[in-house]
Amino acid sequence: MPIGFRAFLDIERPDPALIEAYREIPSSNIGDCVKRMNCMFGGIRAYNKLRVLGPAFTVKVPAGDNLVAQMALDYAMPGDVIVIDGAGYTDRALVGGMMLAYAEERKLGGFVVNGAVRDLDDIQASPLPVYALAATPLGPYREGPGEVNVPVVCGGQVVMPGDLLVGDSDGLVVIPRRDAPALLDAVHRNLSMEQNEMRRMKDGSYTEAEHREIFTSAFLKRGGSFV
Repeated sequence: MPIGFRAFLDIERPDPALIEAYREIPSSNIGDCVKRMNCMFGGIRAYNKLRVLGPAFTVKVPAGDNLVAQMALDYAMPGDVIVIDGAGYTDRALVGGMMLAYAEERKLGGFVVNGAVRDLDDIQASPLPVYALAATPLGPYREGPGEVNVPVVCGGQVVMPGDLLVGDSDGLVVIPRRDAPALLDAVHRNLSMEQNEMRRMKDGSYTEAEHREIFTSAFLKRGGSFV
């Protein structure tokens, strides 16, 4: 099997019930609970404002070539999120309306592209989430090589096959598959605490003294002073 031109099809995915348990959790709360370490950055953003939730089916391709990404659509399972590492190249689109339509037919979970997309009208009308770096009308080459279900880099984060992706209007978080069960309780606690404080701020019961205790105390403990 030639290195650089191969596909690994047998991957482990999180339990479907565990995936579903993350559905209503904002990416920002998850980011807080992983110490801001697993959030994608560098310009990857939602192109149709839809949440993404599902296991990563990873694809690594050369700049501007989507042969292997096209092939991967036939081997991903329903709900899988196709994560394409196109080396951050944005002069040629790796995903467009036709790929998106076929992914819808196969009930896939969406696309995250370290590169460009095109056919924005189709993307914005689609029920599948699409995240990418940029848009361009230029299409890709289809020559290869490429690899399926290998470690990839997207938005500054390493994504392994089967890792759980959670994304919304704020951006994307990568949850390593092995960490997803233990992290769930922490993110629920974080969200509950944040929602409670927001409610108190809006009804006027959150006091200035409480806010000062948190932030002025931290300012002073870190060496700050008032002049």
